Amino acid sequence: PRDRCWHDGGQFCYAWEEDAELRLSLEPPPAPATECYGVRWTPLRPDVMLKDCFSMANVSWYGGASIRAQRWPLNAAESHAQPFVSGDFGTNPAGYGPVLERYFLGSTGVTVTVAPDVPLFLSLESNKHFCLGTPAGRAAAPLRYLLCRPRLLPPRRSPIWHYQGPAGSVAKIKRGLRSLAKRLKRHRLQEGVLALGECCTAILAAADDASSERRKRHDSTRAWDPALLAPLRLSIALSPYASITSPLFLRSLRDGEAASRWLSLPPRLGGRSVPLLTTWKGRLCARLNVTSEAALGWYLARVWRLRQALGAAYVVFEGAEGNAFLEQGVPPPPELAGDRYTEMLAAALATLGNATIISAGARSSHLPLFVQMSPLRADWSHAGLKGVIPSVLHYSLLGYNFFIPDAVGGSLAADAPRDPELYVRWLQIVTFLPVMAFGTPPWLCCDAWVLNLTRQCIRRHRDFVVPLITKYSEEWLRSGSPIFRPAWWLSPTDPAAFTVEDEFLIGDEVLVAPITEKGQTCRDIYLPGEGHLWMDTNTAHVFDGGTILRNYSASLAEVPVFVK
Repeated sequence: PRDRCWHDGGQFCYAWEEDAELRLSLEPPPAPATECYGVRWTPLRPDVMLKDCFSMANVSWYGGASIRAQRWPLNAAESHAQPFVSGDFGTNPAGYGPVLERYFLGSTGVTVTVAPDVPLFLSLESNKHFCLGTPAGRAAAPLRYLLCRPRLLPPRRSPIWHYQGPAGSVAKIKRGLRSLAKRLKRHRLQEGVLALGECCTAILAAADDASSERRKRHDSTRAWDPALLAPLRLSIALSPYASITSPLFLRSLRDGEAASRWLSLPPRLGGRSVPLLTTWKGRLCARLNVTSEAALGWYLARVWRLRQALGAAYVVFEGAEGNAFLEQGVPPPPELAGDRYTEMLAAALATLGNATIISAGARSSHLPLFVQMSPLRADWSHAGLKGVIPSVLHYSLLGYNFFIPDAVGGSLAADAPRDPELYVRWLQIVTFLPVMAFGTPPWLCCDAWVLNLTRQCIRRHRDFVVPLITKYSEEWLRSGSPIFRPAWWLSPTDPAAFTVEDEFLIGDEVLVAPITEKGQTCRDIYLPGEGHLWMDTNTAHVFDGGTILRNYSASLAEVPVFVK
């Protein structure tokens, strides 16, 4: 190598002849007592693939991408080199998940932040290293990131009940919703939100379109009465996809608007643009063109009208993740490189207000949106219950503090959960998260005592957890500190804290340490913060921080919670 800028005290440049050039530069720090370096690798030939690896030996790493079986820290994760683009675990279990940021944090205090326009590949080799890379074949596509060593600084939402009843017609959906609402009222659980999936929403939307035509002909018949569910509120689900057999897509073809309304392939010589087709929920679909102001305006206006017609309090947007061009092996246009689609869609949906829920996030943690976590398996593995807390810590560290966890008991199951113990342990965790979501009501899976426990947990969430989240959301807005924090937040120099993945802090004053192992009624609990005192809210016993409680008792009806 040769140093090409030795005369510049703020830069170091090394070139490997005909291969690549490395440039290191001192950069302005984002905060006091922080030192930052810009790293820029530039290939000098199109066939050169760049890769930088960061060791996991004696360092715990956090951030980056969500994976199917989430781990905390990332050290135990495994993934082959693949594009750093959000995806859907349902269609690509080995890919990266719906929430990811080009930000990695090491337990030594080092951060790595990759530039947003870099065509990035990421690989994870369990307990060895993670690697950043760029693909070969792209002339002069540099790998750029910022390496910093910072100083470590120590809305009320009702329960969501997912509707899983009959869905063949408007009449069946109405009857199913009425039945569920009556059951919830009978069990004194009538406060909350009834959430419809995309299929049921599409049926109601089609009926509302038909009733709109009838109203134009002075027929006052309504397809849907928003007062049907009171006092429960309604949540509907949409996506940026349209089936090629749907009236929406066919109408755009008829009106000559398909090329501008949907993502399209560039026209060939003398030809016309053709919509880019991709698969969504087993159907061949077109995807909304988020680069077109006209298309976004049409889509948002349709959402507003549908939300008003159905009286929906919340709107869930599925399918925000992924790059449709890369999925079809087509180079995306520059404005949609990487995760720009997710970023642009989130920015547009944020204009609908803070009752909006989206399925993915990329450079959008500052927006007033809830993020729906990926569905989990109904088991005790890291793809099930054990993955809940690592996912909470991962989302919150990347700035996505307002998330909706998967339904209690896990939603990736052929039928209702059959393990009451799993249901209860899951319920105990989500009690302390921003939103409690249910797919299977407690009376369908468990004994009466679990129904009583569910009521208690909902009250605890409302009276104890929501005020805490409100308090620390204001701190998050001021300082950027996450609401849900790992144990090392209060013990940044204790290696024992770096790998604790089954407990979490709310702010720095409440520690939640649930049971995540089947059949256990005791566990070891790490109490962070040497010099602090922690009180068990169940027993009022007080313990020193910076210690480990061995075989600490927690019956099936209890979850260990400590207040500093």
